[in-house]
Amino acid sequence: MILDSFSLKGKIAWITGASYGIGFAIATAFYQAGAQIVFNDINQELVDKGLASYAEAGIPAKGYVCDVTDEDAVKALVERITEEVGVIDILVNNAGIIRRIPMCDMSAAEFRKVIDVDLNAPFICAKTVIPYMIKKGHGKIINICSMMSELGRETVSAYASAKGGLKMLTRNICAEYGEYNIQCNGIGPGYIETPQTAPLRVPGHPFNNFIIGKTPAARWGTTNDLMGPAVFLASDASNFVNGHVLYVDGGILASIGKQP
Repeated sequence: MILDSFSLKGKIAWITGASYGIGFAIATAFYQAGAQIVFNDINQELVDKGLASYAEAGIPAKGYVCDVTDEDAVKALVERITEEVGVIDILVNNAGIIRRIPMCDMSAAEFRKVIDVDLNAPFICAKTVIPYMIKKGHGKIINICSMMSELGRETVSAYASAKGGLKMLTRNICAEYGEYNIQCNGIGPGYIETPQTAPLRVPGHPFNNFIIGKTPAARWGTTNDLMGPAVFLASDASNFVNGHVLYVDGGILASIGKQP
């Protein structure tokens, strides 16, 4: 049955920064497809909140504190996950930050911080799990990219630089490790309904009107919209898909917008 190729039964999935939001939605989808869920976050408070949310959803997830920009900490965490749960089959590099500051007002330190979390951390996590995946004979890496992997916008120079770099890291992992049956792809979310975007989604808000007018689907995306694409890229159904970024954006990147 073709649908069997979408199953994640018996797979171990590590989703970084998955206490809430997009990461939590992807983890939920993976669990529904049969995977065992492991996640981390930057501090114990966030991990505890995440564990409570997973428990409420009936998902027996394991949560760990880890700063994914710390190479030694990531190495120790992957070793611990391997010992306590098993070898990671699926890595989702979801943890990220954004700083909305005009470029000329942004300090180099602020720029480096965004690059560190949004680009260096996925590099660190991927390079740590890949040797385990090679030994096991397969692996899936999904990098959470962005429309800013393709487009620029005011106040997000660091974020766009990091996400553009993450697109190329995705392609390079494909080029370097595809022969080991490792598939590395990206998901590029459009504008998604999350608690962080709630103030912008008030009816009549200029930004809300801008996004709805710009999006051919004429709506904001939801975290549920990301669940199917994530399962596809994590499953055997995508075994010959590699180095690709799947944009889940309601068509924004395909359109210049409606005429006023």
